[in-house]
Amino acid sequence: MAVYKQKSSNKWSYKFSWNGVLIRKSTKQTNRRVAETMEAAHRTALAKGEVGIREKKPVPTLREFAPRFEEAVKTLNAEKPATVSFYKEKLRRLLDYGPFATARLDTIDEAMIDGYKLHRATVVSRYKKPLSPASINRELATLRRLLRLAQEWKIIDRVPRIRMLRGERQREFVLNHKNEPIYLEACAQPLQDVALLILDSGVRPGEACRLKWSDVHLEPVINARFGYIHIAGGKSRYAKRNLSLTSRVGEMLRRRKGEATSNWVFPSETGGPALGTSLDHQHADVRASLKLPEDFVIHSLRHTMLTRLGEAGADAFTIMRIAGHSSVTVSQRYVHPTPESLERAFERLENLNAKKFEETQPEQASKNVVGIVPGIPPVKRTSEFLRKRMK
Repeated sequence: MAVYKQKSSNKWSYKFSWNGVLIRKSTKQTNRRVAETMEAAHRTALAKGEVGIREKKPVPTLREFAPRFEEAVKTLNAEKPATVSFYKEKLRRLLDYGPFATARLDTIDEAMIDGYKLHRATVVSRYKKPLSPASINRELATLRRLLRLAQEWKIIDRVPRIRMLRGERQREFVLNHKNEPIYLEACAQPLQDVALLILDSGVRPGEACRLKWSDVHLEPVINARFGYIHIAGGKSRYAKRNLSLTSRVGEMLRRRKGEATSNWVFPSETGGPALGTSLDHQHADVRASLKLPEDFVIHSLRHTMLTRLGEAGADAFTIMRIAGHSSVTVSQRYVHPTPESLERAFERLENLNAKKFEETQPEQASKNVVGIVPGIPPVKRTSEFLRKRMK
């Protein structure tokens, strides 16, 4: 050991060379063995750094990590206060569970998560009913996002597998055309106009509430048939979009604009945008008076519009753009091809092939021939050829 005593202070120091660099430091100790131990510790620390080893910081508990997660959510969702509130509430539920709150993040495993599921399944909601699988799953999704952020930030090495509870009910209510005028007639303002806008444009209720007159364009632009509304943003980065106006929505917006005293299309009594909670209460009263199913919520109007698009023959990608979905997978559930629509698809393909054949081979087209395939004689219609082959 390269330790030596300083004559002036009678304390031990050490010096050694590391990769050509002279390391010299006083231990401020009068005991040689302690000084040698300190020198050895310094060498070990340098060795760890040399091979990329770092002393890991203590892994925080869920309660200790919670403020950092909340700040991240606020930053990532700065323009979505509802999303921030959602995560804050779900995080509070997670922290109410003692085993989670005091557990280090790297000790939260599948067994502990299953314990949380069992605990939450015994809790009674404010409606005097057991918590629904959907409510518990939203809390589990919050935990998963928190742990994934911790993994991205190199705090933990792995995220445990979090299985969602089965039995989550999907609201599939669709307002039929027969009940639509009855429902709209029973609605007071502004719910009546908001509902009409959602039914004919597919906007989310929150997007309708935040609509400003500067986003409304009643006159068609060049080469367009309809006016449109501009959705500046919303739930996902795909929410920004333009949506055409049907004639009855255009008429409704013209009427409201003539009476407007606010920048908001649907203002509240306080001057701000209409509140979603207020519309929910109005809708619940109307639903009860008409004795419609409880599954009929305001969001069902958007689901109704997208279902109608699918029934009208719109493809999943078109529905995705109109709805502002983040994935075509979500939009696909609105598309239900019938045998007739599948046959029409092949009919359009045949017409396209015939048109291209006429453009590229006019001489053969003049003989009313669709196409030439090696080994197959020219035929007037593909379907005619197939019938002959099947005989």
